[in-house]
Amino acid sequence: MKINNFIYILLAAYIATFLRLTINNNFLISIIGSFLVGFFISRRLSYSTERILLSGFFSCFTSFSGFIYFLYTILNQGDWIKFIIFFNLIIIVNLFTMLFGFWISRKIT
Repeated sequence: MKINNFIYILLAAYIATFLRLTINNNFLISIIGSFLVGFFISRRLSYSTERILLSGFFSCFTSFSGFIYFLYTILNQGDWIKFIIFFNLIIIVNLFTMLFGFWISRKIT
């Protein structure tokens, strides 16, 4: 990969981090990110564009650590039922949101 692509990945990560801090809602960020990941993986993108979006932008925007921290705070409260419900709900909703983004992208083209 060329050095320019690394710079683009860094810029995409910077923009994604800024947006993540601006929105400040883990669940909303994961929904938006899942939809957009599904939308873009159905497109025929070049290898470098795919790396820039998936490795740069979406990995910083939908960071897994935000999801884990949210679940950790629920677990620290000792509410196991709420933890299990949110854990499953977040995964299922994000999966279907990603599939919806994939479907929408296929319908557009």
